[in-house]
Amino acid sequence: MSKAAGNRKLYDDTIVIDGLNVSNWDSPNVYDSLHNGGVTAINATVAVWDGFRETLDNITDWVHRFEERGDRLLQVGAVADIHKAKAEGKTGVILGWQNAAPIENRLDRLALFHALGVRVIQLTYNERNLLGNGCYERTDDGLSNFGQDAVREMNRLGILIDLSHVGDRTTLEAIDLSEKPVAITHANARSFFEHVRNKTDGALKLLVEKNGVIGANAFPPFLRTGFESTLSDYVDAIDDLVERAGIDHVAIGTDYTQDQPASFFNWLFAQQGTKYQERPVAYPDPLLHPAGMETPDRFSNIATVLIERGYRDEDVVKVLGGNWLRLFGEVWGE
Repeated sequence: MSKAAGNRKLYDDTIVIDGLNVSNWDSPNVYDSLHNGGVTAINATVAVWDGFRETLDNITDWVHRFEERGDRLLQVGAVADIHKAKAEGKTGVILGWQNAAPIENRLDRLALFHALGVRVIQLTYNERNLLGNGCYERTDDGLSNFGQDAVREMNRLGILIDLSHVGDRTTLEAIDLSEKPVAITHANARSFFEHVRNKTDGALKLLVEKNGVIGANAFPPFLRTGFESTLSDYVDAIDDLVERAGIDHVAIGTDYTQDQPASFFNWLFAQQGTKYQERPVAYPDPLLHPAGMETPDRFSNIATVLIERGYRDEDVVKVLGGNWLRLFGEVWGE
């Protein structure tokens, strides 16, 4: 067997998990790309600025997608479902939120959404909500009383806490308070590239102490070379995180936005999703991820570069999905 064939076999045999995908779920291209890329499971964003009713509607849409695309998609509620997706050649979809706002002011709605299959919730998205503060907020006062109770309730239910867009103080307080390990599903180290969306060394250190996982982010503005980034630039970010956090705590969180229109990004960066504001950096339209990994059908290229850089097979397996599997098992239970 040639070296290239051996590398491809390693990828094909490995459970591959993307810690964050926020693509256009109405585009058939997205599902073709995931299938062709051999992606075993994704944390699929179903809520950002959405309220309670809108999020119920979004989940209803996913019920229909699972029915219509059952030959390629499988809803993930437990680690066993990820193994099942791998065995059946499907992509497992983990319903996740990038903002806890859909529960509004009712903590008991966490149990409702857990029953509906939500398994990952980011505490805040960029700005302040009832739980705490986002990374773009003017000041960060940490977790609110309601936010502390929400962390405890997510621990009890088995919902993975995500801190990617969360403010620095709120991030540290959530990691410290949580009795279960948490995730930073899609961010890089701020010491690697100075951006408020990337995480401080202090946050990474505490995350590791509590046995959490960070997914290296491939969204171009959070990489050193911005919209000129290549696959190699992305793997530089992975290398940096491995050096800071260790091989057992680094995974993939591409932040893919496949087929999303410019209006989607305007909505993301609007204050509370409603007040439009100019972005500090103009985004190309269409926005593509780094050259060489523009869409999920090229996911295997990440493994190829990791192997070329000397990562052992067992470490490639950890980064591609093994570390997420371990974390999901610890938080969700079996």
